[in-house]
Amino acid sequence: MDNWTEKRELVRIAKMYYVNGLTQAEIAKKIGVSRPVISKMLQRAKDIGVVEIYIRDETVSMVELEQELEAALNMDEVIVVPAQGSKNEEIIKQQVAKAAAQYLPKWIRNKRRIGISWGTTLYHLVNEYPFERHHKIKVYPLVGGIGRHRIEIHSNQLAYEFSKKLGGTCEFLYAPAIADSIELKRQLVDSPDVRSIQEEARRVDLAIVGIGNPYESTMAEMGYLKEEDIRQLRDGEAVGDISSRFFDKTGEPIDNNLNNRVIGIELADLKNIPTVVGVVSGTKKLAAVWAGLQGNYFDKLIIDEYLAERLLEKAKGVSISERG
Repeated sequence: MDNWTEKRELVRIAKMYYVNGLTQAEIAKKIGVSRPVISKMLQRAKDIGVVEIYIRDETVSMVELEQELEAALNMDEVIVVPAQGSKNEEIIKQQVAKAAAQYLPKWIRNKRRIGISWGTTLYHLVNEYPFERHHKIKVYPLVGGIGRHRIEIHSNQLAYEFSKKLGGTCEFLYAPAIADSIELKRQLVDSPDVRSIQEEARRVDLAIVGIGNPYESTMAEMGYLKEEDIRQLRDGEAVGDISSRFFDKTGEPIDNNLNNRVIGIELADLKNIPTVVGVVSGTKKLAAVWAGLQGNYFDKLIIDEYLAERLLEKAKGVSISERG
């Protein structure tokens, strides 16, 4: 754990204990560790000067933003990554991916089946992830992983590379993310291998997904979305996608030819997975992330501070009851 990550966690726990009045046992239950661990961390916060009469640390504003978002969005946990003054989208994406790689190990602990989607953010996450030894872990692609371009960001390749980092094994989904026709999709999903992997992917313990803006997406850049596909998405008022499944501003899947050609788990399947971690950066994805929250697809969210601030502004104008 690097210095920034340790200090951020100490600040988070110190605020819950000294400001919010939670007991050590309540904090331990919330973050998934034992009470003695919390006690040691509170002492560590005192030892290094994070806690004196007040909490002081450069990450305190991030922790406050996280707690406000968790309350406003009724989220299990939100991690806000400081942009450190950068406006470069690629640099911010890498910072978010690095933070995700630092926090995922505690969420993966005691899990046996991990699902992963695809995309550039998850590619950076896997690259940053430390080598561990979880021999009983198996990684599953959540969407088809065959393509001609940017093979390194496809779900099969990410599942393979991630399984190596975890010291586990993986499965491959030998199908494209989007079939050329509905008839071809039927043929592929009816094959025993594809059907079996999809069934197993629906039963993972934890899923790691990115969130896309359909009009400024990697799929469009790679040529997987044609002009007709973009037109269909606009007609269906799509605002985002998860694992190549497109949804509208309410989080409902778009019912069109494109979505019906996707090979992978359904958006509804995400709701049955015990823990879904969304990893995303960039304010251009604000509408997509907000819609994903309306669909209740995420339990944990790792985002950059600019996106977090915009989300909080939006959340303050919409009550939890209105979100449903």
